[in-house]
Order: sequence, then C-alpha cells, then structure tokens
Amino acid sequence: MERRKFVRNSLLAGAGLATASSVSPALGKEALKKNDFKLKYAPHFGMFKAHAGDDPINQLNFMADQGFTALEDNGMMKRDVAMQTKIGETLAKRNMTMGVFVVDKGGNMANTLAAGKQEYIDIFVDGCKRAVEVAKRVNAKWMTVVPGGFERRLPIGIQDANVIEALRRGAEIFEPHGLVMVLEPLSDSPDLYLQTSDQTYMICKAVDSPSCKILYDIYHMQKTEGHLIHNIDLTWDEIDYFQIGDNPGRKEPTTGEINYKNVFKHIYDKGFKGIMGMEHGNSIQGKEGELALIKAYQESDSF
Repeated sequence: MERRKFVRNSLLAGAGLATASSVSPALGKEALKKNDFKLKYAPHFGMFKAHAGDDPINQLNFMADQGFTALEDNGMMKRDVAMQTKIGETLAKRNMTMGVFVVDKGGNMANTLAAGKQEYIDIFVDGCKRAVEVAKRVNAKWMTVVPGGFERRLPIGIQDANVIEALRRGAEIFEPHGLVMVLEPLSDSPDLYLQTSDQTYMICKAVDSPSCKILYDIYHMQKTEGHLIHNIDLTWDEIDYFQIGDNPGRKEPTTGEINYKNVFKHIYDKGFKGIMGMEHGNSIQGKEGELALIKAYQESDSF
C-alpha cells in the first residue's frame, strides 16, 4: 500500500493532473516525449476512461497521445458497423495498428470444437465469415479463437483431431484475406480444452496454415506452466501475438511476480514486430491508476 502511495504521488507530481475531456497539454507532451516504446503495446477501451471519458474515439486518441501504437478490443464484433468504421478510420489517422478481437462464437464451453459436432462447426465457420467483414472495417489482421471445453466422452486424440479439422475450416476462410486466427490457451478452468503452449503449438503445426497461430498470453501461461522465456523459445515459430497481465491479480506489469522487463527484452531481442495486447485491469482506479499504468510500461520497456 505504501508503494502505491509513493508511485501515485510521484506520478502526480511529475506529470500533473489531466483534464477529463481529453489529454492535458502538459501530460500529453511529456508522455509523448517519454513514451517512445520499443514494442507495440495495445491498450483496450476503458483502460484510460478517467482521463478520456466514455467515448471510444476520445479514448483511442488518448492512447495515441501517450505513445501507444496499437489497440485491441475483444468485443469489436458486437459493436455496430458505424462505430467499427469510425474506429478503423481513427486508427488509420493516428497510425495505429488494430490488434485482436474475439471471433463471435469462435468456440466456447457451450459449442466446443473438440466435440466434432457439425452444428458447432457451422457456428464457428459462420463466426469466421462475419469476422472477415469486421476485420476489413478496422483493418485488423488477428482474431482470437478459443476452441472451447473438453468433450470428456471422447479420447483426447479424437478431440485433437476434431479441433484440428474445425480450425482448418477456419483457416480456409481467413487465408485468402491474409488474416490470422490466434489460438489462446487459457488458465481459467480445468474444463477448457486448450491449456498449454506446447499443446497449442502441436495444433498449429497440424493445421499447417499461416492463418492459424498462437496467442501467447503471458499471464495465463505463467499460471499454467511457468518457464516463460523457455516456453516462448520452444514455440516461437508459431507465436504471432502476445498478451500481457501480471500474476497474481491480472493487472499491469510491476504489480505481480513476473519480471516483465526481462520478458519484454527477450521478445524484443528475438525481433518480434507484432502486438503486445494489454489484456489486464488497472491496479489503482481513476486518473492516478491510469498514470501508474503508463509509468509501469515506461519502467518495463526501459531495457
């Protein structure tokens, strides 16, 4: 608690308070000068709401003003077409890259791809087709797919084959458009089929498509398997996207046990040019927390 007070007071003294309507001139100029980040960190909507307000476009402009060069929005497919178009236009104007959004019905506990049922595959294929249209509006390349839960009544090899065959159907849809579905192993439940990086690596190799790669979520993989740098190296040639969150708590770097400065440096030194999705919460609420979050990325990116 004392550390948080120290960080908060230091940030407020150094950066000053920003206005709620947009970026204050002092904060914007100072942050832009300092935040020449080495990697493409991608905030999400709501992360800077205290400074930028409720409007997604104002939030997007705030992100850009702080030196962030990408965005991710898991719920993009649920936004109306007008907002998707406006987001895409703003990203282009601010020279930002669109990160992942989640393929609607792209496999979940209720319609797991491991079951091999045609009705579930049809739902998945339909979601992939609709995702292509959304991707065009926001100039996206990557879409998150989670295969869903285990089908406990089937041997694991059969489940593997069912998932691989379904994902090949998705890859056939995405390949002509140069799009990539990134598979995310999760730690949320023991009932989820996709759990580890090596399992995801095997599936990507079997699908054998440039449109099926790994989303390596550092938070989830720390919980599930640890040995982050070692496992990143083992699966490197199939990783196309990273997500960030410290553990425990799933907040910004420096709030948990992961040495993010070392992890970021390793990823940077390997030549990664893709996106680092900031899929985590803020450890402190309000403007103070948003400034603390920016400071955490400044520290973790200073290698």
